[in-house]
Amino acid sequence: MIGRRASLARPAPGHWGALVSSKTLWLAAVVCVFVGSATPAPAANAAKPAKGAAAPALEMIVEPKAMELLKAACSRLAAAKTMSFTATESYEYPSKLGPAIVYTSRYDVTLQRPDKLRIMMPGDGPASEFYYDGKTMMAFAPAENLVAVSSAPPTIDAMLKAAYESAAIYYPFTDLIVADPYVALADGATLAFYIGPSGIVGGVKTEMLAWADEDVFIQIWIGADDKLPRRMRAVYNGDPGRLRHQLDISDWKLDSPVTADAFTSAKAHAAKAIAFDKPAFAEPPGVKPLPMKKSSKDAAASKSPNTP
Repeated sequence: MIGRRASLARPAPGHWGALVSSKTLWLAAVVCVFVGSATPAPAANAAKPAKGAAAPALEMIVEPKAMELLKAACSRLAAAKTMSFTATESYEYPSKLGPAIVYTSRYDVTLQRPDKLRIMMPGDGPASEFYYDGKTMMAFAPAENLVAVSSAPPTIDAMLKAAYESAAIYYPFTDLIVADPYVALADGATLAFYIGPSGIVGGVKTEMLAWADEDVFIQIWIGADDKLPRRMRAVYNGDPGRLRHQLDISDWKLDSPVTADAFTSAKAHAAKAIAFDKPAFAEPPGVKPLPMKKSSKDAAASKSPNTP
């Protein structure tokens, strides 16, 4: 998820992208999660390790059941000729006060394989729309009435790569809509295990599993009956803040009819054209908080004795 493949990795700080490596700390955290739920408590008279002794090596296990669940979900997605869903992304962003702030984005997605895609983003931030019709890709900002248009490769996979490389356009559900989601998600797995059932997420019965490679640890909720992903939660091993990223996916519709005009917009074509290029990085609104005011008591205490 979230774009761990090098060609589609998201580099924005505090977001879904690849960060500086810190593999040792991450592996230790992952092993604690896995072994802590499966290993019996030590006997009361077990000998304590000598002070300063190295901790015993713990085996990273890839459970077939977990990988089979992931493969079933990916096969369902790959087989769909048309697909629509709503993805709600929540991600933490570091604040200058210390605790992370959570930002949320919504994506209404419609695609038709192999060469049609529409993504509508209604907010929290500025609304935007993205259209791909097999020949061109178009990014539209309705409020500003600005549009960027570029020629595009003839497949969704190639277009997503081109959009990222030319204009830093990336979506957190990219690995779910490529031609082979299983390769995108499971390639390089170093850990996978089944957690158990859940009847809360997505309003349906789901199966929970965890998966990891050298870049990221992900917990996934997959529909027990329809095999569709309902939630994905990620922590990146190179992120020193251990910021959490969550993607909730709802309103799934597979192989439903899609109208021919769904992948273009007359309003966007009529907007003012700008270059299809990488934007300058800007912090999300609210990241720079206002200076905190001192209380009257604190202000009085900070004055020197000679201050009137």
